[in-house]
Amino acid sequence: MKDEQAICYTCENENCFIKKHLHLEQMKQYVQKKHSFVCKKSQQFIIEGAPIQGLYFICKGKVKTVKTGINGREQIVRLTKNGDTVGFRGFGTSKRYLIGAYALEDTVLCNFSNETMMEILQNVPEFTYALMLFYADELNKSENNIRKIAHMNVRERVIDLLLYIHRKFGQINGLIEIELSRKEIADFAGTTEEQVIRVLSSLKKEELIKTVGKRIGILAIPKLQSEIIEHKYF
Repeated sequence: MKDEQAICYTCENENCFIKKHLHLEQMKQYVQKKHSFVCKKSQQFIIEGAPIQGLYFICKGKVKTVKTGINGREQIVRLTKNGDTVGFRGFGTSKRYLIGAYALEDTVLCNFSNETMMEILQNVPEFTYALMLFYADELNKSENNIRKIAHMNVRERVIDLLLYIHRKFGQINGLIEIELSRKEIADFAGTTEEQVIRVLSSLKKEELIKTVGKRIGILAIPKLQSEIIEHKYF
């Protein structure tokens, strides 16, 4: 990993927790302590079970967060982009990371150490309150994901994922702005690569999506939404 200079005050990620609180005088001393670096595509920067090294904020790029499941298989639990926070699972309650994280493309990350984060949480109430709301929202999303696995069939879970990444990353020139392998889609949807290939093939024949290599484009959002509308998750 290569060090990279990322300046919070000129950052364009208005949704970043750090950027949102730069107007507070107390934050000036903390942003000077951060460490920024580039994580290359497919490189792991958080190892599940490793000692916690603070929180990561994505300056530029995309990241997948994973957790080891049955038989050692990695389950993708979150996809993140510019301005998102990574490594918060277990922070403050555990001495080790409860998840792993990989860069999906060359990604610039900002890291705030355990010590710095604890100082911020103890001395900047606005930041602490915002992080508490963030945790509550993430808990709600996690509970919904558990319900999806229980109540949706494979086709519905793949459709739900496609709609999710479309909302999260947007679509340019007819293709969603993230490249995921069929295995990664399966790891997120809680199914197998073979089943994902079959579902995507079926959706293509129905002219609901198109594919260009690993990239996917959605052609009929309302029709896909109608298939999972009873679950009320999108």
